[in-house]
Amino acid sequence: MGKRTSRALSETILTGVSSAKNPIFRRFMPGHLRFRRQPYDNHPIFASPRLTDRVCLVTGAGSGIGRAIASIFAAEQGVAVAADVDEAAARETAAGIEESGGRAVAMAVDVSDEAQTQALAQRTNEEFGRIDVLVNNAGVSGVGDVEETTLELWEEVMRVNARGVFLMSRAVVPYMIAQRSGSIVNMASAIAETGLARRVSYAASKGAVLALTKSMQVDCASHGIRVNALLPGTIMTPFVERYLRDSYDDPEEGLRAVRARQLTGDLGQPEDVARAALFLASDESRFVLGTGLFVDGGLSGTRG
Repeated sequence: MGKRTSRALSETILTGVSSAKNPIFRRFMPGHLRFRRQPYDNHPIFASPRLTDRVCLVTGAGSGIGRAIASIFAAEQGVAVAADVDEAAARETAAGIEESGGRAVAMAVDVSDEAQTQALAQRTNEEFGRIDVLVNNAGVSGVGDVEETTLELWEEVMRVNARGVFLMSRAVVPYMIAQRSGSIVNMASAIAETGLARRVSYAASKGAVLALTKSMQVDCASHGIRVNALLPGTIMTPFVERYLRDSYDDPEEGLRAVRARQLTGDLGQPEDVARAALFLASDESRFVLGTGLFVDGGLSGTRG
């Protein structure tokens, strides 16, 4: 094999965002990806931005995983519509993206409110002329076994986590059907497949999201719309920090217990899930439909 061929086969490609120096990515992603060499026939598959000019609506974008997803989408030259029930937090996400040179707007939405989801979809379409990607990320936690869980908690968790995904998808799908394209990424959870103690409401809601994803895909495939789900494990976000406080007398002891469940021995970071969302949102996953993608540090591999 000649030197020229050898160089082509070991061409350096970035296994993530288009540039590790991208200021948008750096702002919210402190652990940005490294370059590595891969054998590939002279084709830098990630050399071009993956979401150029695509309008990406992300719910729950005010913090944690949602903020990371909106940020990485903008870093890939998409237009990030950062939506959250906490409008101030959504504005903070959008401002950070814009300060780093990306394009973003903030919008308020309670995903469990039908009128608000319809208004958000309509406003996004009116402002940008299309909706290319929907990430149904907004959600709430629920701690308790079947005896501890009150009816009020059960209904609140299902209202946001399951009803919210349904309503937001129902509001956006007509626009995607009209343009004959789109990618929907629903945030399920590894708990939907593995089970976890004292999480009956949360597990049920995320199981519903996974089932909804598969059913929606059957209905939407003929319209050029892909529908997939992400199944994160335990990701270190404000959401999980609240869970540790609510579930353990000693949150540090709880953190050690959670780490022990992972094959990696550590928790995931929001950017780990954001990279997976980017894959499902982009054309790289054009042949991935109705799938639940685990991003769980091996949690699911230790169960069953």
